Amino acid sequence: MTPRAADRARYDRATAHLDAPLALVDLDAFDANADDLVRRAGGKPIRVASKSLRCRALLERVLARPGFAGVMSFTLDESLWLARAGFEDVLLAYPSADRASFAELAGDAKLARAVTVMVDDPAQLDLIDAARGGGREEVRVCLELDTSLRLLGGRIRVGARRSPLREPAELAELARSVARRPGFRLVGLMAYEGHVAGVGDAVAGRPVRSRAVRVMQAVARRELAGRRAAVVAAVRAVAPDLRFVNGGGTGSVQHTAAEAAVTEVAAGSGLYVPRLFDDYTSFSGRPAALFAQPVVRRPGVGVVTVLGGGYPASGAAGPDRLPVPYLPEGLRYDPMEGAGEVQTPLLGSAADDLLIGDKVWFRHAKAGELCERFDRLHLLEGDRVTGAVPTYRGEGRTFL
Repeated sequence: MTPRAADRARYDRATAHLDAPLALVDLDAFDANADDLVRRAGGKPIRVASKSLRCRALLERVLARPGFAGVMSFTLDESLWLARAGFEDVLLAYPSADRASFAELAGDAKLARAVTVMVDDPAQLDLIDAARGGGREEVRVCLELDTSLRLLGGRIRVGARRSPLREPAELAELARSVARRPGFRLVGLMAYEGHVAGVGDAVAGRPVRSRAVRVMQAVARRELAGRRAAVVAAVRAVAPDLRFVNGGGTGSVQHTAAEAAVTEVAAGSGLYVPRLFDDYTSFSGRPAALFAQPVVRRPGVGVVTVLGGGYPASGAAGPDRLPVPYLPEGLRYDPMEGAGEVQTPLLGSAADDLLIGDKVWFRHAKAGELCERFDRLHLLEGDRVTGAVPTYRGEGRTFL
């Protein structure tokens, strides 16, 4: 029996009393992945990206482990919700235009102490001030640095389009704007190198592209390390009590943590290890989050149909955004139908061994987006499901 076949037998036995569709988190794998992230971080704290988990119970579980500290959130409403639930250090990773939540933040001392918001433009400070509604609490802010790699005089650009702030002087000027402005306090700097942390460099069947990605990432790491150090020095000259400098992601933890200018790294997807994180040379993790769909039809030889399954991930549309049929091994999508909204045909010789009601196990392309489809995660420990915890959706929260 192959290791994957053994996992399938374990998942099927543990969930025999549960009807699919269902989502499962293997806590043994989850904890092992957490340990590996801590090892790679080399002593620097890891801030957990909530968008990759979208489950309060699992956020609490990982934050209780040595090596993890703080949450990186994705909306202001979510940030306040987490702070009200007792999370004491929440960094909002994206600028917000949620005026009602800014008013709540500025009017509540507990929330203002716990939450840091992201800015990269003075207009965002104007929006916050206009939204205060009489609230006088000091709003903690973090500046974001553009990490993209620019080549050939800027004619080639590699990296996500995030902050407009790129050079040390630009970030220092915004830092001065914050320092001059009553009601704000600059506490952090963030730089997320998604083209390094979130792009696989060992894609099966694509050796030329994979080598090109490795070369690009090596160049990008060198360029960013020097520029990030210069930016941090420039910002600290304005705000010497800067509390943190955050960087990286699951795919770049050890590289980002090695930079002296960085005080903490971010990670989240590396706890679940969705399928887009199979294609890395820098680390390997254990798949910890899966979902099962039931077989409901057997249209013919070599074909079964499962209920639902059309759960594409965000990003540029393409086959790599689809969940992958994982167990039993040897199943693939019908190219004429793909992953369907209400049913999904699957092809392959493994289909002939499946019966009506059997489970097919899938891995989502990305991490937390799976939780937008399920209201609970069943927790597997060893060979038994020992409980279930609500996702954000299960708690009635859909932030995006």
